[in-house]
Amino acid sequence: MRRYNLIDEKWIPVRMLDGRHDTLGIAEILLRAKEIASIENASPLIVASLHRFLLALLYRAIEGPTDFEHAKILFKEGFPKEKIKSYLEKWHERFWLFDENYPFFQIPTFEPREWRAWTTLFAENNADNAKVLFDHIDVGRPGGIPEAKAACGILATQTFALSCGKSELSHTGTAPSATAVMVLPIGSNLEETLLFSLIDENREILKRDVPIWERDPETINSLKSGQAREINGIADLYTWRSRSIRLKSDLVDGIENVAFASGVNYTKTELVDPMLAYRSDDKHGRLPILFGERGLWRDFDSLLPDDSKLGPQVIEHAIRLTRHIPQRFPQSILVLGQSNNKAKVEFWRMERFVIPKALIGEKMIRSDIKRLLDIAKDMQSILWRVCQTFATHLLSHGERKPEKKDINSFIKQMACEDLYWSTMEAQFHSVLESFTLEKDYDEIELGWRDAVKNALTNSWNQHKASVSYTDAWELRAIVKADYLLIRELQKNSNSTKNAHKESR
Repeated sequence: MRRYNLIDEKWIPVRMLDGRHDTLGIAEILLRAKEIASIENASPLIVASLHRFLLALLYRAIEGPTDFEHAKILFKEGFPKEKIKSYLEKWHERFWLFDENYPFFQIPTFEPREWRAWTTLFAENNADNAKVLFDHIDVGRPGGIPEAKAACGILATQTFALSCGKSELSHTGTAPSATAVMVLPIGSNLEETLLFSLIDENREILKRDVPIWERDPETINSLKSGQAREINGIADLYTWRSRSIRLKSDLVDGIENVAFASGVNYTKTELVDPMLAYRSDDKHGRLPILFGERGLWRDFDSLLPDDSKLGPQVIEHAIRLTRHIPQRFPQSILVLGQSNNKAKVEFWRMERFVIPKALIGEKMIRSDIKRLLDIAKDMQSILWRVCQTFATHLLSHGERKPEKKDINSFIKQMACEDLYWSTMEAQFHSVLESFTLEKDYDEIELGWRDAVKNALTNSWNQHKASVSYTDAWELRAIVKADYLLIRELQKNSNSTKNAHKESR
């Protein structure tokens, strides 16, 4: 029995330009995109997957953009609403959440050996991959969820599923871009945001770039055999069937259980995910940038365009679109995703950055940003050596030479480095706003160097304030570390002056 059509039902969480929060269906969100500020949800995985889903829809409805000129026309004129209406009408029957033949993003013939709880669809509730501290849902008796939440969960799962090796169909693979940092340039409304990421696609690729709802569901036999195929284009990539899912319609007003197993594997492809930043590896070639324990701001240069073409294509596309209309330049960059240890989710993250306005011009500032980050890293190494000196002399107590592991363990429990990096993160967000067409880089760098030195000395002074000074060994360790700090700062100051003389 057909139930809950995603084109018509209200299920996508948004914030309107007037500040109101609402939920909208596919048709309404695309046709009223200029009235919507943003898609908003507590889960970064849902936010990212919803954007990718809507972009896949637009590629098929608009039949493009096929080149940059087409993209510029779309950016000037907005979404072609009649084409979108026509497309949604044509494929309306493929967007029923419950349907005997084509349930959205599901395998209708999948009868599992064991039905699983709906929590399987959500990283924050899934006990297989991640059990967070404040999640008190009993996966044995989780109750039910509304269809709107289930639809969001399906999209997030298909985009961010991790390989865990257990499945009743075949080995479970990781979704194509599940572990990478995803980037979204944000406009003044949702239409601008989506157009920033709607990069042009070759006509021939576009013909075979078919999303999941235009395909027949895979058979159980093909899924059991470990079916694999090439990724044919961006819409195909953004709607990849990473998992075989089927919702069980066992509640009148919601969903309690799901069938869940492996999906379709993908063969190695040269296709570049437009939302991803990459790095070049000597052995493996192009590899995506991942979230690590440290904040992404320390690798922010990887998000910016340069001649290497390793930055996210969506950022470069947004800059090109607004180069001659600076008033529509992206308001910020949103980075989203998760960090994993094999099949376990360690954390998920959503960070927002100012996008430097200097990028409106032809100037590449990626190397300038990297230089600032390297300066902060060099200064942190000074702080580490100062902490090492303090720890070594404190633990030596005479002629005894402390073990290296004991020194490192002692430094880890000191708050100096954490305080330093948290201070510099706030400074970095400020310095991004300094990169305008009018501001001279040398002036920015001098201000940054002052901020870095202040952060270092303040971090060290905070530690000194915590020392009792009643212990002779502590006092001796402080004196030795202070001497090293003064010497290193003087050396750093002299090298900076020499570098600026040479640059003149």
